Amino acid sequence: MLPRLIGSEIYRGSTYGPKHPLAIPRVSTTLDLIRALGWVTPAHDIDSPRATPAELTRFHDADYVAALQRAEATQTISAEDKARFGIGANGNPIYREVFRRPATGAGGTTLAARLSAAEGGRFHVPGGGTHHGLRDRASGFCYLNDAVLGLLAWRDAGFERILYLDIDAHHGDGVESAFLDDPRVTTLSVHERDRWPFTGQASQPGALNIPVPEGFNDSEMRAVLHGAILPLIEALQPQAIMLQCGADALEEDPLARLALSNNAHREVIRAVRNAAPRFILLGGGGYNPWTVARCWTLGWATLNGIVPPERLPPAAEAVLRGLTWSRAAGRNPPEHWFATLLDAPREGLVRPAILDAVAAARGALPDTIRAVA
Repeated sequence: MLPRLIGSEIYRGSTYGPKHPLAIPRVSTTLDLIRALGWVTPAHDIDSPRATPAELTRFHDADYVAALQRAEATQTISAEDKARFGIGANGNPIYREVFRRPATGAGGTTLAARLSAAEGGRFHVPGGGTHHGLRDRASGFCYLNDAVLGLLAWRDAGFERILYLDIDAHHGDGVESAFLDDPRVTTLSVHERDRWPFTGQASQPGALNIPVPEGFNDSEMRAVLHGAILPLIEALQPQAIMLQCGADALEEDPLARLALSNNAHREVIRAVRNAAPRFILLGGGGYNPWTVARCWTLGWATLNGIVPPERLPPAAEAVLRGLTWSRAAGRNPPEHWFATLLDAPREGLVRPAILDAVAAARGALPDTIRAVA
C-alpha cells in the first residue's frame, strides 16, 4: 500500500504573528513542494479533518478546549483563562485560527492512527508533531497534543506495544508525561540537553531519553540510531510506530544549536519506516522555512522509496524561491536551499557524551521491556 499524505489548506497564510518563530510557512510549503515534484496522487493526498471538541477531550480538559474556542471566536483572552490555560502567554499567542489550526493537526494525526489501525500502512502528517501540548495548558507553541491523541487511538484499537520516537531538538515532554505510567506506550526522545523545556535529562522504564550536546552531527545520530533506537525496536517488536520528525535539529535552525543535515532524518526514517505494520511520520519543530520544507518533503520521498533528483525541477525550485524569511540567514540564502532537497552530509567524531547517553538509554531498556511484557 502506498503511503498517504494528510494535509490541509488551513496552514496557508496562517501565522502566529509577524515576530513569532512560527510566522513562517511550513506545512503549506511542504505540500506545495511534494505536489510540484509529482510525488503524490490524488488518491493518496488526504484532506485533514478537524478534530471535534468531543474527540479532543479524549485527552484534553473540556474547559481548556472551550477556552481555546472562546479565544478564537473573540480574539481575546480573560485574565483568568490566560493564567489557568497559558493561552496568550509564553509564546502561545492568540491568532486567527488558534483553535481550528491545532484541531486540524489533531484530526490529521488521529485519522492516520485510525486508518493505520484498520488497514496498516504508512502516513505522513506534516502538520502534526505538537508534542509539548499538555492536557489543560498550551506549552511551547503547542495548543493541542496531536501525537498523544493519535497514540490513544492506537491504544483504543487494542495495541499493547506502541512506540513513539522523537528527534526534535526539544524534548517531547507532553507525550512522555501523558504515557509515563502506561506500559502500552514506550517513548524515546533524542533532544538537545539543557534546552527548553529542560526535561528529559534521564531515562526511566518506558520513557527513554537521549539528551545530546550542541553540535550533534550526522555520525552521532547514526550512533544513536544503531545503539539505542534499533535495539529498542528489536526488543519491543512494536505493533505501531510514530516518529516526530522535528526539523529544528538541523544546523540552520535558529532555535537550537544542533548540527544535523537532513541526511540524518532520512536515515532514521529509512531505518524505522517498515519496522512495524503501522507507521506515522509527523512534523514538529523547525523555524527556517527552507530547511523545514526540504526536510519534510525528503521524509515523504523516503517513505515512498523515492531518490531525490540532484537538481529540483523548475516547478519545485519555484516553490522554494518564493519563500522569504526576515532573519539574517533569510536575507542571503545559499543556492542549495532553492535547488536541492538533500543537504551535504555533516559527519564528525562521535563524542563520549553521545556514547554515555546511548549507554544510559540501553541500560533502561531491560526494565522497559519487562514493564511492557
